[in-house]
Amino acid sequence: MRAVRVHAYHDDPKIDDIPEPKLAGPLDVIVKIGGAGVCRTDLHILEGQWAEAMGPELPYVIGHENAGWVHEIGEGVTNVAVGDTVILHPQPSCGLCLACRSGRDMQCENAFFPGLSNNDGGMAEYLRTTARACVKLNPDTNPADVAALADAGITAYHAVRKAVPNLYPGTAAVVQGAGGLGHIGIQCLAALTATKIIVVDRNPDALALAKQIGADETVLADGTHIDAVKELTNGAGANVVFDFVAEQGAENDAWQMTAPAGSQFIIGYGGELRIPTLDFVGGEKNVIGNIVGTYNDLAELMVLAQAGKVTLHTKQYPLDAALDALHDLDAGRVRGRAILVP
Repeated sequence: MRAVRVHAYHDDPKIDDIPEPKLAGPLDVIVKIGGAGVCRTDLHILEGQWAEAMGPELPYVIGHENAGWVHEIGEGVTNVAVGDTVILHPQPSCGLCLACRSGRDMQCENAFFPGLSNNDGGMAEYLRTTARACVKLNPDTNPADVAALADAGITAYHAVRKAVPNLYPGTAAVVQGAGGLGHIGIQCLAALTATKIIVVDRNPDALALAKQIGADETVLADGTHIDAVKELTNGAGANVVFDFVAEQGAENDAWQMTAPAGSQFIIGYGGELRIPTLDFVGGEKNVIGNIVGTYNDLAELMVLAQAGKVTLHTKQYPLDAALDALHDLDAGRVRGRAILVP
């Protein structure tokens, strides 16, 4: 089969012919990939940022946002059958550790992460995962239309879901960064809350899209955006700021846009948040980290997606054009999400 593999960090991946994956355990599932999302994390992988944390043996297949059709199942699989349309939680979990039993399966002690850890990902024709990762979809769902919800989607949804109790009518929420994750977060906020949604981005096209999908107000990040947000929130700032950027100073801007007793939800990464401790104490502000999401988060998100309340804005590429997709994403030429279709 054809697959996109990393051979060396700080270099482009290669498209190789490799053997198809085989079942290795009773709960394994082989999925024929119908769509694989191209994520900024893939760019970070190529830069070697995940090498020490995950320790994959090179070469290996990247791709952690995957959907498709069940091709083969292990003898112990009962929740899906051959031919089912599925989206895959990016981090298969064991179901037995305390984190799993507490409903925090994204923090599973025995999890693996195809496309990041030492397990081949889904930028290929087939992928091996487990039954615990499979969320069954309506059979008429096009996997390429939903694939990026497998990671970008649940990451955004997970953050919004946690913030819902703080976003009652009369509150305000800022979404900083209306790109691949942020445009999903905007729709989740519109679907789950009655808060005033303010979107901040430096790209006018991204702001135009934000208006179409649920933003009440948009603010151009031109150096005056902190003051603009304060003006839109009666001088206080937002009750919750969702920072989908969190680098190049945006993480510190987000803190300045957060109201007293408010919360800064950090979803993007790469920067460094520097805050005087007195600001924490005097403002009683919170900083909350967010990573991926649970299996239940993904199942709930797919209900919204199949009801048409959350849709992905995508640009599709054939698998053999994977380098074009990665380069376009890196250069900021992708609005929404890039999707590889084998």
